[in-house]
Amino acid sequence: MTGGRFDFDDGGTYCGGWEDGKAHGQGVCTGPKGQGEYSGSWSNGFEVVGVYTWPSGNVYQGYWAQGKRHGLGVESKGRWTYRGEWTHGFKGRYGVRQSLNTPARYEGTWSNGLQDGYGVETYADGEHLTLGPKQRQQIKLRCQRVKTQTLPELWPGNSHPASISQAQTTFGRSSMSQWK
Repeated sequence: MTGGRFDFDDGGTYCGGWEDGKAHGQGVCTGPKGQGEYSGSWSNGFEVVGVYTWPSGNVYQGYWAQGKRHGLGVESKGRWTYRGEWTHGFKGRYGVRQSLNTPARYEGTWSNGLQDGYGVETYADGEHLTLGPKQRQQIKLRCQRVKTQTLPELWPGNSHPASISQAQTTFGRSSMSQWK
């Protein structure tokens, strides 16, 4: 195995181990104009385990397979973190998504990057709801009905919530109180 630096045509760079013309071993790859960076282990040109930082400041630390997040990992994105399993680039099987600023969190099962199956959801005000597949299906049906209504029908008197997240939480909590 050899090592060195390679400058890409788009301005990105790779500095680290090489084998058969591909990144292999330890190395750091930066995007064009220094935007974004992956630092960690490489195997035959693909990330294995390390830290990826996007230009936005979002960070993923964990395992990769064939260029996608796969295995255990932690994602910090805005005011949220997700700790758990990843499958082919999506949050998968089991994990915890938690707000950094409030008690809001979801701990449970995931499928294709979405909360699905069993879990406990805690809202920003500390209230929580335990979900199983039957309740989650009922929530999906209610959400589909909500999408077909206009905002004035949902919030009489045009007292709209400050954000979509608040609207979903407010509507969701009131319509799901029967499952506590």
